[in-house]
Amino acid sequence: MTAQHKRPSAPDERGFPALLLFLGLAFSFSVTMIGTTLPTPLYPIYQDVFGFSQLMITIIFAVYAGGVIAALVITGRWSDQLGRRPLLFAGLACSLISDVLFWQANGLEFILAGRMLSGFSAGIFTGTATVAVMEAAPPHWRERATFIATAANMGGLGLGPMFAGALSQYLPAPLALPYLAHTGLAVLALICVWRAPETASKPAHPKLSLQRLSVPPEVRGVFIPAAIAGFAGFAVCGFFTSIAPAMMGKVLGYQNHLLIGCVAGSIFIASTVGQFVQGKLPINLRLPLGSATLVSGVIPVALGIHLQSLILFILGAIIAGMGQGIAFRAGMGAITAASPANERAAVASTFFIVAYVAISAPIIGIGLMASAISLQATGIIFAAFVGTLAALALGLLLRRGTTPG
Repeated sequence: MTAQHKRPSAPDERGFPALLLFLGLAFSFSVTMIGTTLPTPLYPIYQDVFGFSQLMITIIFAVYAGGVIAALVITGRWSDQLGRRPLLFAGLACSLISDVLFWQANGLEFILAGRMLSGFSAGIFTGTATVAVMEAAPPHWRERATFIATAANMGGLGLGPMFAGALSQYLPAPLALPYLAHTGLAVLALICVWRAPETASKPAHPKLSLQRLSVPPEVRGVFIPAAIAGFAGFAVCGFFTSIAPAMMGKVLGYQNHLLIGCVAGSIFIASTVGQFVQGKLPINLRLPLGSATLVSGVIPVALGIHLQSLILFILGAIIAGMGQGIAFRAGMGAITAASPANERAAVASTFFIVAYVAISAPIIGIGLMASAISLQATGIIFAAFVGTLAALALGLLLRRGTTPG
């Protein structure tokens, strides 16, 4: 970020304490991310109502990832030019419109449009809200601001399936009520953003441009293993938010939507814990340990699918989620530290693009494979694929001799 920023350290001009405004922004971040994973436990219902194949479900999910990537590339630098609040309002508007489209969906077109807008909201918030939360932190909260922003992001992703799963399992209108409830939360989030102060110093003549992607030569030695580990970790996240509902029902034999939502959300909650634990590990061991933990996690996932064991499947999700969290935060820290100051935004954006390609491309492959062979075999092959990638990242780190954190 090149713009100079100002931080609120006292009540703003409207009389709201800085801590309340800071927590309000974190709440808005979490609410937006909750909206992006709401459909996860509802996919089996959509399949029953509209007759979608498993391949179509994976395509719907990939459309979301495409929306995230588009928003990251298009709007990645806009908050420095237009301010944080206008971008946050835009992200919440996309989230609200997505809710309406899902609520009124009577076929594939509305669902695809809703997922695309949901992706836009996530892409806008991923960068802008992280910076906004960190900048709005009162002085005595600044050391914890990065983790709070991370927790709002990943915690929101984890709470989304649980929230929708509970509402759809025990209350009427399972394809409407979750989105109506989220609309109410999003309105509260809009109020929080409206009350929040602007923390960016906007130029007099804004210049909007696409976010440039690059990996300078001096960063590649760090970037490649971090990106491979990040790809593997986000691919697992994509698996649990797109394929896991079908796996739970058709392979493991569990149809309860709350249980499906809890299993799908557990990987993101575990990732939040992993990102917190990461800061307590030795710097030179963070990325290798994250990669090794990810490898350890996909083994019980594969065994759970093979043995049709829910306990092993959940255990694998938790271990893999922790590994993903450790590896992701360590990888981001390593490439940021290795990048020249004027290249950090471009390198970080490139890293996020790799992560969201990982959420989409392998999942489409799973959908195609599941249409040719059994879903059970597909899940086991995917787990082996992710484990191989994480092991490759670990091998590259050990081969380098120095292991960045």
